[in-house]
Amino acid sequence: MCYKQLLTYWFFVGFSQLCLAQINIWEGTSVKCVEMMPYLVSDKSRAAFVVCPGGSYFWHDMKAEGYDVAHWLNENGISAFVLKYRTAYVPAFITHFRLLFRGNRYPDPQNDLRQALRLIRENADKYGIDKDKIGVIGFSAGGHLAMSAGEFFEKEERPNYIAAIYPVVSMSAPCTHKRSRRALLGDNMKNNRKMQDSLSLEKHVPKDCPPVFLVNCIDDPIVHYHNSELLDSALTCRGVPHKYLQYQIGGHGFGASDNKGSKESVLWKREFINWLKINLLNDYNEK
Repeated sequence: MCYKQLLTYWFFVGFSQLCLAQINIWEGTSVKCVEMMPYLVSDKSRAAFVVCPGGSYFWHDMKAEGYDVAHWLNENGISAFVLKYRTAYVPAFITHFRLLFRGNRYPDPQNDLRQALRLIRENADKYGIDKDKIGVIGFSAGGHLAMSAGEFFEKEERPNYIAAIYPVVSMSAPCTHKRSRRALLGDNMKNNRKMQDSLSLEKHVPKDCPPVFLVNCIDDPIVHYHNSELLDSALTCRGVPHKYLQYQIGGHGFGASDNKGSKESVLWKREFINWLKINLLNDYNEK
């Protein structure tokens, strides 16, 4: 077999495995193109995280905030499910067709995450994970989605842990990320004050919110750092156990990449693993 043939062979083998591994979370329904990719490991902790990549609720950063995150979690003995939730997508970004047609918008991403968590819990034994050790980690707009699960889902639907990395938080404060707000609310509702308030995370933190790990950088050029400060204050006021790390330098979009961010911001990964170990130990002792 020649070199080109060998490359072609391994490409199609790899692609076939990728397709076979994907889970259609809305199988049997009219909802299309919502999938999650499992990355399973065998570990005594049996913990798992749903990974929600960012992308302003318009698209997904599937590498640094998706697949890279899953591989890093696996390296630390944590199973992962990378969720490709519904977004508005590029056509909605460059046009305003959603003034005439619904398109994708709230609550579609939230419903996708709710369904993903339900399926994972129902199949926990099959996946080799503990249904009471399932978290959600989200980046940027995916961070807003992750926190939505802790605030807007019914108690039995919520994840056990939440990690929000440089998250979009407010939809109403001056620091709001307007692109994410437009994508989530739609062109005809983006300026609706009631909708903005209803999806501003700093205004709806419940006292029984799951433990939260929160990270951002002051030099973030995309999502203003005040978003995370608002969430930190709300979590503190409601007495929710959480850890907040604010770095000076690191920017935005570094995810679990080894090549993005700064020497300072990359420390979040080690801090997260330590935080999770403490929470897993606390849960074990409570049982």
